Amino acid sequence: MRDLRELLEGKTDLFEALLEAKKTKERAFGKFIETCAILNAKSGRCASDCKFCAQSKFHTTGAPDYPLLPGEELLSRAREAAKRGIDRFSFVTSGISLSKKEFQRLLQTISRLREELPGLKLCASLGQLDRESLEALKEAGLDRYHHNLECAASFYPRICTRQSWKDRYLTALRVKEVGLSLCCGGLFGLGEGPEHVLEFAATLKDLSPDSVPVNFLHPIPGTPLEGASYLTPQKALAILCVLRFELPEAAIRVCGGREYNLRDLQALALLPANALMVGNYLTTSGRNIEADKQMIEDLGYESNLK
Repeated sequence: MRDLRELLEGKTDLFEALLEAKKTKERAFGKFIETCAILNAKSGRCASDCKFCAQSKFHTTGAPDYPLLPGEELLSRAREAAKRGIDRFSFVTSGISLSKKEFQRLLQTISRLREELPGLKLCASLGQLDRESLEALKEAGLDRYHHNLECAASFYPRICTRQSWKDRYLTALRVKEVGLSLCCGGLFGLGEGPEHVLEFAATLKDLSPDSVPVNFLHPIPGTPLEGASYLTPQKALAILCVLRFELPEAAIRVCGGREYNLRDLQALALLPANALMVGNYLTTSGRNIEADKQMIEDLGYESNLK
């Protein structure tokens, strides 16, 4: 049994771990890399105080600030994703939750897209929702709901004080209870230690989400973590390996901050991971889809990207 703490501490061979993680991944997923894209459908003025987030109303970052986008723009962006061969498309909104009016508008958009683009799997990340709202999303045609825990419960108070970790966890449980696919992961590079990574991985293993989005901190000027520099490419890759070993049948999805943190080792992330977020993120830019398509192909993997 591999010592995961030693892997996180850099005391064991990372490349051996990557090859082992690759074999574990390919047993479950073969050589296919699933892709997803997100749309920042409502930005800014979040009432929470997450220290990493550019959209918190408590931080001055110059991040975009706008209400829920018009329905036609939401539809247009989803159509564009489908044309590029992206497997999943998600609407992401800032704030702890949406207003009732905003939620109804989004329900209508999801229902329309489900009829128009049956091959595109629809996801949403709308904050903390009750069971009734989650059931409404499922009925409208949503396939998967995303709600991150962000980090280990023991580390969370250092990152956020206005939104409890327990509330996040209960939302994730409700997603599973109503029969929606759950996408639940977090953000690394916040200053957590190996013990926090292992605690978080164990929590995710117990929760058993279908998809685990893995974000790496891209420090944003104006946030309390603007000067943070906790990750190296090797540490980021070790985290991905740990998650693969702990959740061998979950979609480990490399998301925000991969370009900034993995740098020239970015392609190696797809040895433990089987899924990739492409295009731009919420408040930071990604890279062009053609480059990601080429990276996938250069590794001998396959995707539906066009």
